[in-house]
Amino acid sequence: MRQSAFPVRRVIILCALTLLSSTAGAALSLASLSNQDASSGLKAALEAGSAAAVAKLGVENGFLNNDKVKIKLPGIVEQARPLLKMTGRGQQLDELVVAMNRAAESAVPLAKPMLLDAVKSMSVTDAKNILSGGDTSVTDFFRQKTATPLAAKFLPIVKSVTDRSGLATTYNGTMSQIGKTGLVPQQQATVESYVTDRALAGLYLMIGEEEKAIRRDPLAYGSKIIGKVFGSLK
Repeated sequence: MRQSAFPVRRVIILCALTLLSSTAGAALSLASLSNQDASSGLKAALEAGSAAAVAKLGVENGFLNNDKVKIKLPGIVEQARPLLKMTGRGQQLDELVVAMNRAAESAVPLAKPMLLDAVKSMSVTDAKNILSGGDTSVTDFFRQKTATPLAAKFLPIVKSVTDRSGLATTYNGTMSQIGKTGLVPQQQATVESYVTDRALAGLYLMIGEEEKAIRRDPLAYGSKIIGKVFGSLK
């Protein structure tokens, strides 16, 4: 037993040393980047990732045909679906789902200028922190900088689309009564607030997907500076 234990222990130690060496190498590579390179590379990646996310979502069926971000009925309506279908409102439910996703698809393109403004406001310190952060550090940065103003920008666009659904109007009227009991989450108080919340969540999710793709294969984005900066993290 002693003889077999020694090699195992040795392998564990070697693995640990290899891991430490790899981590240290990544840290040194990142530290060796100039502030200008770090900032330029990250800004280029942010612009590419956010633009790609908006382009994928801000088109017809961008939400509706994407299972990762498709906006489904609010929880309370979904629970009542069997009863509503029995009363002949099944088609209206389907139409409401389409209307909610169309509303999100209409609103998302408005995000691009605000996302780019957030990129321009980034400091060198922000850039270094994001580069050394986790897989969703870029997404977290965007959420912190843009969630509140984007919600205000999305809401009227979303409402203009969802108001065309008769069931949306009925939902809002019912929720205004139930809402007084405190049983309905604020995000589900109206169809437009619910869709705005889900549209933002979908946007940040897709930005996160783009971020992960950039980190996995930075050279695929055809930018030398993105390849240089994110390649230093490998």
